[in-house]
Amino acid sequence: MSRAADNENLLPTDNYAVFRLRDFRLYLTGRLFAVIGVQMLTVAVGWELYERTNSALALGLVGLVEMIAMLGCTLPAGHLADNFDRKRIVLTALVVSACASLGLALISWHHAPVGWIYACLFTSAASRTFLWPASSSFLTSLVPRKLFPRAVTWNSGVFQLSSVAGPAIGGALYAIFKKHSDHPAAFIYLINFGTALVCFLCVKFVRAQHVVKNPEPMSLKSFATGFKFIFAQRLVLGMITLDMFAVFLGGATTLLPVFAKDILHTGAGGLGLLQSALPLGSVLCALYLAHRPPMQKAGRALLWCVVVFGVATILFGVCNDYALGKWFGLALPAATWFWLAFAMLFVCGFADNISVVVRHTSVQLLTPDDKRGRVSSVNSLFIGTSNELGGFESGFVAHLAGPAMGNAITTGAIFSVVTGGIGTVLVVAAVAYYWPEIRRYGKLA
Repeated sequence: MSRAADNENLLPTDNYAVFRLRDFRLYLTGRLFAVIGVQMLTVAVGWELYERTNSALALGLVGLVEMIAMLGCTLPAGHLADNFDRKRIVLTALVVSACASLGLALISWHHAPVGWIYACLFTSAASRTFLWPASSSFLTSLVPRKLFPRAVTWNSGVFQLSSVAGPAIGGALYAIFKKHSDHPAAFIYLINFGTALVCFLCVKFVRAQHVVKNPEPMSLKSFATGFKFIFAQRLVLGMITLDMFAVFLGGATTLLPVFAKDILHTGAGGLGLLQSALPLGSVLCALYLAHRPPMQKAGRALLWCVVVFGVATILFGVCNDYALGKWFGLALPAATWFWLAFAMLFVCGFADNISVVVRHTSVQLLTPDDKRGRVSSVNSLFIGTSNELGGFESGFVAHLAGPAMGNAITTGAIFSVVTGGIGTVLVVAAVAYYWPEIRRYGKLA
């Protein structure tokens, strides 16, 4: 029996049907290794830069450099994903990313100027910008349409699992290597080099190919195709707008160090647990969705899950002795406050993953294949920039409502998180009113 016939016999009600597809297994395995490697690299870069510069600005420049790379490469990355072999783009991007990691290892080992670290990070971020739209669009070639929502669910779950495991593994290995070497970060970078090569081999053995039927020349008109399609499709535009503003307003992760140190008084260990709460919620959500039938009212599920995300963000902001304790006289043990805050972040991660699955599945299925790369690229641009700007917004509001107004930084942090959660809920109401198509959006398949 042919592979095509085998694919047709796979039932969408089978929770693990996608894992019987060889190409999808290879793709997912490669993604698992690649994301773990990148998360380990992020931990190592942060530690090394701070140890070498003792400057918070040096850490902030990492996000700025990566954002510049993303802004500069997003549109050509989308064009290439639609007009060239997506598998070859993924493989090329992985090679460039691996070379950047090797460069970081050499820089770290020889203690070269930190400017070279930023150059490698720029290169790595640029390669990932080309990788994202090609990889997201290539996924549609690996599974039948009826199994695509399951594939997105498992793909999201693997990403979140890697986001839990990667920092923990990277931090533990960094501490081990530091006992035996003066260049612990170099070994982490070499490990990331290896994980990129593992991903390269997994994708290399994928049999599916992306055939470009009518390639378009590179032009401003071609670059604008993704924007034109999104603004012409009200449903897609509404979903992207909702997610973009929810990320921009509702993100509490930037201020987690303030909460861990000065509000919940848990130290670095507690910070690690708080950082793992969101991806842990996302992982369990992915497992839950994978064992459920496809959503029958995906639009309403999307709206409600963002409401839950906003409310949980508000509760995270006030679940501490400083807010509910000092302001309202609610006395609870310190450990209880911590685990309440952890639970709220867990709920945020669980709800956010539903949003990711609905949005990503819908964007890919509602977009014609010849435009998927450019639409995915624009989608990544909106969400990526809102992540970076959302972090800045949280910190700026916390500073403005705190020290700038003569208040403690803890007051500013709580105000920033709570108002961000309120803003997220208000955005849901506005989007539901302005884009009624989302409320009417039905089966996710």
